[in-house]
Amino acid sequence: MADVKKIATRESYGNALTELGDKYKDLVVLDADLAAATKTGIFKKKFPDRFFDCGIAESNMMSVAAGIAATGKIPFASTFAMFAAGRAFEQVRNSIGYPHLNVKIGATHAGISVGEDGATHQCNEDIALMRTIPGMTVINPADDVEARAAVEAAILHQGPVYMHFGRLAAPVFNDPDTYKFELGKGVQIREGKDIAIFATGLMVAEAIEAAKVLADKGIDAAVINIHTIKPIDEEIIIKNAARCGLVLTVEEHSIIGGLGSTVADVLSQNCPTKLVKIGVNDEFGHSGPAVDLLRQFGLCADNIIAKAEAAVKSK
Repeated sequence: MADVKKIATRESYGNALTELGDKYKDLVVLDADLAAATKTGIFKKKFPDRFFDCGIAESNMMSVAAGIAATGKIPFASTFAMFAAGRAFEQVRNSIGYPHLNVKIGATHAGISVGEDGATHQCNEDIALMRTIPGMTVINPADDVEARAAVEAAILHQGPVYMHFGRLAAPVFNDPDTYKFELGKGVQIREGKDIAIFATGLMVAEAIEAAKVLADKGIDAAVINIHTIKPIDEEIIIKNAARCGLVLTVEEHSIIGGLGSTVADVLSQNCPTKLVKIGVNDEFGHSGPAVDLLRQFGLCADNIIAKAEAAVKSK
């Protein structure tokens, strides 16, 4: 995919906020001394009076965002996923989730692909944590086009939203002229009858590549982009599981509590189906180049192909 344009979804986040600032006058942005990394600095440059640097005090930032939301504004609280979901969990739960305030959380630098920052910053648990908060919408966009659309969808949605963005540049595969983001609706990228691959975020592009190779091997794989983890599109999951009789999930997140667990919940209640999960197993990450780490942890097209082949063979 060397010839494909690549853009980190954190870049998309900063650019989308800036572009939407004129359209939505109530939009304000908060950051925790990481504006250069989260890319909210782009918004700050254009709208300095609507940008608030809360310093290295993420928990306080969430409480400030809650207060701003209570005045009728639409605050986007921005920081690394490890701090947004981890350090500030209590404030997100009690000050934003419990009163169901209209706060949007832009969590960047999520997952193993944070790379050299190592295990302390490679948050592979954020989706699981945010899923547990009643009324919280959780979004994990796959590319620049989807990420930009997700930011506007978050603005239009009434209630708390958690958005998971990456540091690593991701292939842009969606057409900006035709793509339509629908909150809570999965995207059927490819139809198939042998195995249904549900992917989210950075792994969607890998699943698409894997499906092409699998087709050459005589395996017809469906590929479904699940950009909204909560609420999840149960209909698209059940439809593909029933058609294929075999499901594989792939995510740059722990296999505990993320996409795989969510899909498993849907299947067990509606359409019991064999499920294979690809993600970060019950372990921490470590420092290293992002692309190398993704391969080491099996978060790549080659591993999707191998797992899918083995699953179909044993079907």
